[in-house]
Amino acid sequence: MITLTALPAFTDNYIWMLHVGDRYWVVDPGDGDAVLRGLPRAAQVEGILVTHHHPDHIGGVESLVRRFGCAVFAPDDPRIPVATHRVAEGGAVDLLGTRFAVLHVPGHTSSHVAYYAAPWLFCGDTLFSLGCGRLFEGSPAQMRHSLERLADFPGDTLVCCTHEYTQSNARFALTVDPQNAHLQSLANSLGDRLRQPPYRTLPSTLRDELACNPFLRIRDSAVRTALEVHAGRMLPDCDERFAVLRAWKDGFRG
Repeated sequence: MITLTALPAFTDNYIWMLHVGDRYWVVDPGDGDAVLRGLPRAAQVEGILVTHHHPDHIGGVESLVRRFGCAVFAPDDPRIPVATHRVAEGGAVDLLGTRFAVLHVPGHTSSHVAYYAAPWLFCGDTLFSLGCGRLFEGSPAQMRHSLERLADFPGDTLVCCTHEYTQSNARFALTVDPQNAHLQSLANSLGDRLRQPPYRTLPSTLRDELACNPFLRIRDSAVRTALEVHAGRMLPDCDERFAVLRAWKDGFRG
């Protein structure tokens, strides 16, 4: 049986690890030393999954390859220089007896990918708990399409994103959708979850995200109304709504 482990790194990153016994796979190791500290003495890293090129996701790849000689699966992007296998939409990665599908999910970056095998979704900086990534290289339409693809997975999918942004995202989500009872309950639970082992809010479930995350609820009437009030105009187009929502979040200081 595969076990999932989250390693904290930097200020708010998580490096996810999957393992069976002493056989480990690592997702987005921005800090190689954090991985080494989190591994049991006899552990071997067999492979690495990379979602995108940002330094806090690939900074430890080279040192882990030198240490373990492991495989590296990454998008075909020259900004990710260390890779043994390039992955793309429709591809798959077989690890620890499980096949992970590869999805191209542009928006945060142009070459961003996600990896999915029930119940795990490793979505990098595309989907966050109660939020989504900033649009550094993609358009609102691209990000909305990417999120809708991820939203099609089963409700019990574990959303293994890579930043502990949930509390700040909850404050924004409540500003957009203050009457959402499910969101209110979830937001109220976050402080307790961060004060008790394992001291994190992740992974979330896709079921909670579909009920609470405004970036997955662009078609919801309450979210649409809030966006139109904020923008001061009608927003019949979903991509325009998404653009307004993302810009609102970018400027949010609540």
